[in-house]
Amino acid sequence: MRLPTIKSLYGRIFAIFWLTLLLVLIAVLVAQHSDPRVQHDVPRSMKAELTAVAERVSTQVAHMPGTLKTKLTRVQKEQPERDKMRLYFTSLDGELLTRAHHGVGRALKNFVTVADDTNDPLQRLYGRWMLAGPFLIEDGNAQALMYVSTVWRDEPPIFVKILDRPLQLLLVTMLVSTPLLLWLAWAVTRPARRLQAAAERVAKGSFETDPSLEKGPREFQQAGASFNQMVTALNQMISGQQRLLSDISHELRSPLTRLRMANALAIRKQGESPNLTRIDTEAERMEQMIADLLSLSRMQLNSHAERDVYTLSELWETLMDDAEFEASQHQKKLIHDVLPNAHIEGNGNLLCSALENVVRNAIKYAHHEIRVQFDVKGRTLNVSVSDDGEGVPEAMLGDIFRPFYRVSTARDRESGGTGLGLAITDSAMRQHSGEASASLNETGGLTITLTFRLSEKKGS
Repeated sequence: MRLPTIKSLYGRIFAIFWLTLLLVLIAVLVAQHSDPRVQHDVPRSMKAELTAVAERVSTQVAHMPGTLKTKLTRVQKEQPERDKMRLYFTSLDGELLTRAHHGVGRALKNFVTVADDTNDPLQRLYGRWMLAGPFLIEDGNAQALMYVSTVWRDEPPIFVKILDRPLQLLLVTMLVSTPLLLWLAWAVTRPARRLQAAAERVAKGSFETDPSLEKGPREFQQAGASFNQMVTALNQMISGQQRLLSDISHELRSPLTRLRMANALAIRKQGESPNLTRIDTEAERMEQMIADLLSLSRMQLNSHAERDVYTLSELWETLMDDAEFEASQHQKKLIHDVLPNAHIEGNGNLLCSALENVVRNAIKYAHHEIRVQFDVKGRTLNVSVSDDGEGVPEAMLGDIFRPFYRVSTARDRESGGTGLGLAITDSAMRQHSGEASASLNETGGLTITLTFRLSEKKGS
């Protein structure tokens, strides 16, 4: 199965990252056009007002005696102290002709170097001083340039605050990129979650293809198609294997039936004998073994197709009643807890067989008492079946779930069955994402614990 390549996923992440940086860069470039600290053209209304001031100063100095520098110094001194505008004058070469107020001199010298065209006056903010100019001043004999400063009392624009503080700029970048990254995460994880859910269904034994896996990004489409192909191949493999086992078991029954018929005729002609009795016993055991194999193959063949959600009462209430009656027929006592109010999803026949084989095993080998306990913890159900029999050697506890395995003590070939009962239980548990385990209890008998995963509710 081809999984989405890490390279393609990282490619999307880097694309989002660079797109975010590009958006931030564009925002910074656009913001610069509105940043008062960068020189801009003087607004039309202000330009007209300052041009009028320059014409008024030119008219004023035209009627004054002395040099132009002297006249302009006099004009600057005559300005009211509380005037919102301050006038400064330079020569056409940018030499300062009048005194600059404290805090304005350095800014004015810098501004003069970038704004020297009277046809295109500019303005720029230096700290709390907004400078504008130049505007032409002439007295009929000489010319000079006028610059105007005003106190900037407005709050800096929000983008200026952001650009001045790297931490805020980083925060804005994160705010811009987070929705894009969240969208990318959602777009990537949605098909991944679908793939995970499909894998969990397969783990539970539901071998069904899911067309929705083949939607979404190209890499996940390929992964979904490969996953569906894998599920189809597993279906075919399991079905073929179980059909082969079923066919072999069925074909073995015919010669076995003829063997028992021939043995019966031999007994009728020659009478009872130990050898003929042994043949009949072994043939009967083999027939039972084949019946168990057929039963196992049929259940496994349909286990992934015939699934539903059952209550514990629907599954096991009748089983518990029958087991209690069967134990009483053997002069034994079966004690079981009340079935919890819970649900299990799976194949009903396999779920019943899983517990039935364990309970019947316990009835067969118990001396006096069998106890069945149900314990629900969250979405997990533990079913413990304990008997007070002779148990099995501790070293063999992990082997009793193997097909055809027999213990050489009390549970040996003479008293045991075909050796498939616990193997069927173990197979059923694994097909339902459960587990079967064995341990010795305080009486020395055997305790089989079955762990099931519960479903949330009916039909879920």
